[in-house]
Amino acid sequence: MSIKLLHTKPRGIQHTPFEDFLAVLIGTFVVGFGVMLLKQSAIALGGTVGLSMMLYHTTGVAFGVWFFVVNLPFYYLGYRRLGSKMIVRTVVAVALLSAMTEIHPYFVDVAQPSPAYVVILANILIGIGLLILFRHRTTLGGFNLLALDIQDRHNIPAGKALMVMDGAVLLLSLFYLNLQTFILSIMGMLILNAILTMNFRKDRYVGS
Repeated sequence: MSIKLLHTKPRGIQHTPFEDFLAVLIGTFVVGFGVMLLKQSAIALGGTVGLSMMLYHTTGVAFGVWFFVVNLPFYYLGYRRLGSKMIVRTVVAVALLSAMTEIHPYFVDVAQPSPAYVVILANILIGIGLLILFRHRTTLGGFNLLALDIQDRHNIPAGKALMVMDGAVLLLSLFYLNLQTFILSIMGMLILNAILTMNFRKDRYVGS
């Protein structure tokens, strides 16, 4: 049985399938651009992406292997708690994000950007993209699924839940990051999760 991420009786007009499709496409496009900026500047990420990167650096096992393994329990959680329809959307969104992240560099060449500026811009873009996806009952898997589940079950904002989990990943990343990069990564985490906390609340958004 799936759970409701938003109101059980939404007062607004529900999104059409075409609107959901456009939202997933636009959301992953925006998030993918932000992720590309962070990768080019060697800034650490939170979530299962950051965790997989850390495991790759500390064990030498391929990033793709860790990313697959780390996400398995979260997909199971999503299927049990959020329903198969949302998991299908999530799988599609993850595939699109993977493609977007690889496509962007062919069209945009960011040469010697300011790391601090990149952190601000990239995390704002990722936050906007995630808001679009969340409001159309779509996630990018991993900690996003768990955060939305926590919000629905315990009324804890998804942004705050993500902040705690992302913070734990970034603390572990100290094993391979220098201090300056770590501080910038923390700044990015705070920006991203502040955006989600302020703007994604189930008592403010009633469309689904």
